[in-house]
Amino acid sequence: MDVGSKHGYPASALSNFSPHPFTIDGVHCASMEGFLQSLKFSNPAMQKHICTLVGFAAKKAGSKKNWQRDQTLYWQGGVFKRQGPDYQTLLDRAYVAMTQQSDSFRKALIASGDAVLTHSMGRSSEKETVLTQSEFCRRLTWLREQVKKGAV
Repeated sequence: MDVGSKHGYPASALSNFSPHPFTIDGVHCASMEGFLQSLKFSNPAMQKHICTLVGFAAKKAGSKKNWQRDQTLYWQGGVFKRQGPDYQTLLDRAYVAMTQQSDSFRKALIASGDAVLTHSMGRSSEKETVLTQSEFCRRLTWLREQVKKGAV
């Protein structure tokens, strides 16, 4: 199943562009895309604003930031190297928070059944994107199993 905002349900609902509100570290996020794009900004107030965005508006807000040069991302005053384990832990926390707090996201995970999840629109190099295809699909697959077990 190719996850993407322009695909049918449940693939579209699993997209980071979908509006699945959640809160992480006291910051309200309207979508995972808003959260991911906010990581490109060092200013916590700007991050909070970007987190309120959904879909293409969120993507556009972060598209001009050149974080790739030094491979540094930010969250609420913290600095994260893109290839570092702390960054992966932050991503895990955000996806778990969204899964725990969004009924619509959990339902889409369950509706995906046992399909192999792919993301043809994504990039594969960590140096080019804040979330690679494999990082994204691996998280979705793991979360789906956790939801089925009742662990998340």
